[in-house]
Amino acid sequence: MSDEKIIVGISQGDINGIGLEVIIKTFLDPQMLEICTPVLYSSLKTASFHRKALNIEDFSFNQIKDLSEINHKRSNLINVYEEDVNIELGKQTETGGKYALKSLEAAAYALAQGKIHVLITAPINKENIQSPDFNFPGHTEYLEDKFGDGNSLMFLVSDTLRVAVATGHIPVTQVAQALSTEKILKKIHALNKSLIQDFEIRKPKIAILGLNPHAGDNGVIGNEEKEIILPAIAKATEAGMLVFGPYPADGFFGNEAYKKFDAVLAMYHDQGLIPFKTISFNSGVNFTAGLPVVRTSPDHGTAYDIAGKNIASEESFRKAVYTAIDIYNRRKQYKEISANPLKINPIRRER
Repeated sequence: MSDEKIIVGISQGDINGIGLEVIIKTFLDPQMLEICTPVLYSSLKTASFHRKALNIEDFSFNQIKDLSEINHKRSNLINVYEEDVNIELGKQTETGGKYALKSLEAAAYALAQGKIHVLITAPINKENIQSPDFNFPGHTEYLEDKFGDGNSLMFLVSDTLRVAVATGHIPVTQVAQALSTEKILKKIHALNKSLIQDFEIRKPKIAILGLNPHAGDNGVIGNEEKEIILPAIAKATEAGMLVFGPYPADGFFGNEAYKKFDAVLAMYHDQGLIPFKTISFNSGVNFTAGLPVVRTSPDHGTAYDIAGKNIASEESFRKAVYTAIDIYNRRKQYKEISANPLKINPIRRER
């Protein structure tokens, strides 16, 4: 790979959603090409359809067959498929899922081969993408299967808030059974490591949320806090980490206690993502921590209701690009410092 700039691989997401709109809008800005070289895994026909639907004339992708042909001054596109595809903006179709997967598979393969530095995934529809080759609740689980060792972490980050989740895309009825002291402790370790190597925080301060209302009220509304969560916090503390809680989720976000911590570990998806999106919507980024590769995505979905209307905001996708580049560079620096501990360590404590 070239040392000139970071090569950002991009999967197109659902072709009937806003993925290609926010991708094109992001790289319409020529300043983006000063910090990275984008490579979209899609089809020139599909990308052209979206560009025309948006009535954007002063933008085009540089079509290449292989990354050896990459142009670092252009937004590049590798054709993953050649056939004509029926694009129905705003509709959930089998075709939308089929070609989202084709793009994702090609981009993930390039990441595994080291041909791209980071991966940005545009939104998929978790229902229509299901197939024998994609039997996962979402991107996080798919990438964990490809690259992980069981310790990946869904981590939502913004300038004002960082929230990870102990359990991912599972039904709420299964959350309590899915939690254990060991699992929560693994997530704390993964979160702590990510904050150090990916966000340059020397000694992270982490808040842990309770599972039950009022964090169980000392067993009145549930025992998970006393039996599962508190022991995990105690073991993390013994290991030298700054971990506190469990906190009742409602008051924790309501009184802005999150501002006193570098990150928050929620027990389940909506407990963490509802406050995160309320506070940081359109500027937040979904980062899969705990993998040996860097993957980010915008914190929104396919948004079928506004697809093709040229009103989708590209801010979250642009932030996903920035975040992936920052994390890639920080990891590189962290590895260099770890390999040579006599060097002055520039890792800072403050956010």
